[in-house]
Amino acid sequence: MKRFVGTAGAVALGLLAYTASAWAGYQLNLDVPVTEAGRRAYDLHNMITLVCLVIFVVVFGVLAYSLVMHRKSKGHKAADFHEHLGIEIAWTIIPTIILVLIAIPSTKALIDLKDTSESEITIKVTGYQWKWGYDYLKGEGEGIKFLSVLSTPKDQIHNKAEKSADYMMAVDNPMVVPVNTKVRILATANDVIHAWAVPAFAVKQDAIPGFIRDTWFKADAEGMYVGQCSELCGKDHGYMPINVKVVSAAEYTAWVAEQKKKAASNVDDPNKVWTLEESMARGEKVYANACASCHQANGKGVPGAFPALDGSKMAKVAAQKGKHIDIVLHGKAGTAMGAFGGQLSDTEIAAVVTYERNAWGNKTGDIIQPAEVKAARK
Repeated sequence: MKRFVGTAGAVALGLLAYTASAWAGYQLNLDVPVTEAGRRAYDLHNMITLVCLVIFVVVFGVLAYSLVMHRKSKGHKAADFHEHLGIEIAWTIIPTIILVLIAIPSTKALIDLKDTSESEITIKVTGYQWKWGYDYLKGEGEGIKFLSVLSTPKDQIHNKAEKSADYMMAVDNPMVVPVNTKVRILATANDVIHAWAVPAFAVKQDAIPGFIRDTWFKADAEGMYVGQCSELCGKDHGYMPINVKVVSAAEYTAWVAEQKKKAASNVDDPNKVWTLEESMARGEKVYANACASCHQANGKGVPGAFPALDGSKMAKVAAQKGKHIDIVLHGKAGTAMGAFGGQLSDTEIAAVVTYERNAWGNKTGDIIQPAEVKAARK
């Protein structure tokens, strides 16, 4: 018996120690946002929580007092009445006043959160399965366009390497904006409903295919701010982190110049005729960024979810070349295969289709040229 009690005590102490360590990383409240609109929402959250707490204490305090001090054992008898006009009026008017007092600042905050006027920068954000596309439409960076993809190595995801501090939260190309600048976000999606959400900005905007929804933020502190797609959008929903890097005005100007220089150097000659070796090298890079997350680096796919490209009829039969180009361009309805025509250039699509038709066990010898992709777009 003593041995049992001793063992039980040790287990209990162990559980307490584990619980304490598990709670060490938790906090009792939300992070304070770095935008004025966000802080207003944060203050409203605190105020309404306090109001609810006061109501809870008053209501349950009266209830507890009544149960204890007016119980039958003390000789009290329940009052015998059906209606009481004063109480009826009180419990109607008091909650109404409380709701009005809460509604006034809440309405002002909601109106402010939707006021995207006088923005200095406009960025179109497009959700894809499973990455984000950023297109700078207004401001100093106008014309800059790029995709933002999860950068966590596959070995970490598959537990083959130690996980980094930014595991599943870092991307290859973060959105970059200047500090103290009003940024308007135009959110949409290419395939299914996504949601662009960054808690530090108090921003959460659904991105819906075929619709444009807008929101805004104005960060007043530099740094890297992280968010995630907050709409369940499919198998790899958890692989869509959001990184927004807020920098000084000078740093932003330098970044814009670098991006425009990079874009100019990466412009492909649409009339160039590619060799198989050139197209394979380019296609391998495009495949790794755009296709490998679903079809796997070895082209084997995921049984029951994503078909294998290695050995597939579409990718190894010469007569299927046109179908192959079409499905990469326009996707396939009713499946998770999205349309890449809006994400990749003619040259990139030509290269990745060439790669898929000549990699692994596929050896068609086909070389897809950008002109063929351009013609298939029509």
